[in-house]
Amino acid sequence: MASTVPSPDTPVAAPRWALWMAWATVLCTVPSLVWRLLLGFGVDVGFTGRLGSMYTGTAIMVYVLVLSAASQAAAFLTLGLVKPWGERAPRWIPRWGGRRIPTRAVVVTAALGAVAVTALCAAVALAPAGPLDNPEFPQGTAGVIMVLCYAPLLAWGPMVAALTVAYARRRGAGRPQAAAIGSATGR
Repeated sequence: MASTVPSPDTPVAAPRWALWMAWATVLCTVPSLVWRLLLGFGVDVGFTGRLGSMYTGTAIMVYVLVLSAASQAAAFLTLGLVKPWGERAPRWIPRWGGRRIPTRAVVVTAALGAVAVTALCAAVALAPAGPLDNPEFPQGTAGVIMVLCYAPLLAWGPMVAALTVAYARRRGAGRPQAAAIGSATGR
C-alpha cells in the first residue's frame, strides 16, 4: 500500500487565506506606485518650495521608475511564500532550476524584508518631525491623496511576516514528524 504521508520534498499547498494575503501584499503597493509614477511623469502632486523644484526632471523620473520596479518586484516575490516556485526553483533558471530552495534561506530573507518594510513605513508615518511634517510636502487635498496612496504600505510588512510564519510552518514544522511517523509505521 502506498504511503499517504507526504515526504519533506513534497510541496504542501498554502492555505486559502495565505493566497489572498499574498496577493494583498502586491495590491497594497499599487496606490503608492501610481502616485510615484504621476510624480515621475511631471504631474503636480503638491510639493512646494525646494522639494517642488527637486522633484522634476529626468533624474527624478529614473529614480521613480527604479524605485517603483524594485518595490513591485519585492511585492511579487511575496507570492513565492505561497506558490511552488517559492519551494523549488523554476526549471528555466540556469544552474538552480528544479532544485529545492532551502527553507531557512527563504524564511530569513522574508523575515528581514518584513522587518525592514515595517520599520521603514512606521518610521516615515510615525516619526515626530518626520518627512510628513515638512511644510513643503503636499498639503490639503494633495496631502490627503498622498497619505491615502501610501497608507496601505503600513500593512505590507505585517502581512509578509504572517506569510513567512505560515511558510515556515508549512515547509518545516510537522512535516519531518509526518515523514518519521510514516517510516515508523512501515509506510
